[in-house]
Amino acid sequence: MIELFIALGAGLISFLSPCVLPLIPGYISFISGQSLNELIESKKVNLIPLLLFSLGFSFVFIIFGAAASALGKILLQNSNYLRVVAGTIIVIFSLQLLGVINIKFLNYEKKYYTKKSTKPLFVFIVGMAFGFGWTPCIGPILGSILALASTEENISRGIIMLSFYSLGLAIPFILSGFLIQKFLLFSKNFKKNINIVLKLGGITLLLTGVLIITNKLQSLGYYILEIFPFMQSLG
Repeated sequence: MIELFIALGAGLISFLSPCVLPLIPGYISFISGQSLNELIESKKVNLIPLLLFSLGFSFVFIIFGAAASALGKILLQNSNYLRVVAGTIIVIFSLQLLGVINIKFLNYEKKYYTKKSTKPLFVFIVGMAFGFGWTPCIGPILGSILALASTEENISRGIIMLSFYSLGLAIPFILSGFLIQKFLLFSKNFKKNINIVLKLGGITLLLTGVLIITNKLQSLGYYILEIFPFMQSLG
């Protein structure tokens, strides 16, 4: 249970990261077939392209999650070693977010350039392309969730975990397009707080990695369920 909330929060932090948040208006403009000025004047965009784009990048991340879980299942006979390795990877990624270390390829971003089109299949494919393009840029965060997914006992859990991660990205993205004027104002005012969010995300991932290495993550989950028993129905 705790893993799902970590994944959801990681998706939100990915959305708020410096390499995603400032580009959101451009993505929305591209898939809606409207200029930014036209979007501002209309105040909101068609919901369908936003959903299809979100489904596109979610599909990519969920495939990654299934692959990570499948690999973890193959290595299940060495589950203790896998847990330590996964926790160590998360710790390394968290230190990258906190600025303690600097692994250059984790700051890499791949960009794709295509002609505008609002056809459903095209928008879905563009969402997939941007999912692959975002992957290197949000590497420390996504990599941590994939490492966490690799410790799951079955593939379905990895799929669910990356679905929650995708929701953390998709929900604010859809709301941003639906409330474009308010989003532009929020984005402008939020820029000065981006580093704070990344630091908090880094600390959360660091604690998660340490708990995984020490095999205490499930204990934290049980403790949270004691405080919030209604969450048992979400498991």
